[in-house]
Amino acid sequence: MSVPLSIAIMIVAASMLASTIVFAHADNINPGLYSIDSKPYGISYAEWTAKWEQWLISMPQQINPAADPTGKYCSQNQNGPVWFLAGTAGGPAERTCTLPATKAILFPIVNSECSYLDTPTAKSVSDLVACAKQDPNSAINLQVTLDGHNLQQLDKYRVTSPPFNATFVPNNIFGYHAGSTQAIGDGFYVFLQPLSSGKHELHFSALTPPASSGGSPFIVDVTYHLTVQ
Repeated sequence: MSVPLSIAIMIVAASMLASTIVFAHADNINPGLYSIDSKPYGISYAEWTAKWEQWLISMPQQINPAADPTGKYCSQNQNGPVWFLAGTAGGPAERTCTLPATKAILFPIVNSECSYLDTPTAKSVSDLVACAKQDPNSAINLQVTLDGHNLQQLDKYRVTSPPFNATFVPNNIFGYHAGSTQAIGDGFYVFLQPLSSGKHELHFSALTPPASSGGSPFIVDVTYHLTVQ
């Protein structure tokens, strides 16, 4: 006996929903985060970090959220089910940001990106991976606090992205020549499940020691005052 089309569609939809729930499971270290081995919205954690990198490099410095001290450009280029938050190009920032209640949130505590455009000595994907890992390898003092609760075992959220296509716009935040290339990202990324409606405070910080004596450490210290509605 054949199954009516409407019933078949419902069965398929239910199956897809069940798959999404299985893939996007909560983290057992920090409830409220996606597990690093899950697939939020059907995409792997690592692939989402590549999308975050593409988002960041797609905007010129004057409207780039990572160069924004107040959160004025927090909503810039936000598409899809995940809302991206930026760190800084070094130093502190205190930002105010409003986002929809349906959005998950992804941000790096500390991260690095390498491409053939900015790393001309790189000749292969493995070279890009080694380059991208250098700064996160030495990062220390990683901290994330959400609404007064400290997230635990942040070293568990280290992710290397797959290779991704990168288009650096003119006047990009890295100061690179504009152009298209292939890149790799690496770092410690936190992936929050959608927050409840209302006010939330998110703080994250990290320190990367200088590569040589006499240099300055790279410090990220960011506070977000989030309104979810």
